[in-house]
Amino acid sequence: MRTPAFIALLIGLTFQVSAQEGSVTIEQDPRIEELVALYTEVNSKSDFYQIQVGFGSYQRAQNLKTKVDIDFPGWQSKIEFESPTYRVRLGKFKTKLEAERKYLEVRKKYPDAMLLKPEKSSR
Repeated sequence: MRTPAFIALLIGLTFQVSAQEGSVTIEQDPRIEELVALYTEVNSKSDFYQIQVGFGSYQRAQNLKTKVDIDFPGWQSKIEFESPTYRVRLGKFKTKLEAERKYLEVRKKYPDAMLLKPEKSSR
């Protein structure tokens, strides 16, 4: 008597578990896409403070960037060419206060570092 009841219970639970499948449809306002695109455009044209860690030949810049990436993980770093040298730049700081704080931190490791002000854009 217990076995048929147990089998019936298992079959019932199996159907109940499989009955919980479904799908979710998200309706998104199309203006959200426009806002994301506008936000991306505005931030790509923003002016930022940067810290120039050093400059020189391409090989020297690559070596320096490797060291900077180890010393300051998670910070944006890049090599930029400005004739006649390659420059290693660090960070993308919106405010002068944030940039100056980070600059003091970088100077402990790279005493020749320079804080670069944002370029004036032609907006």
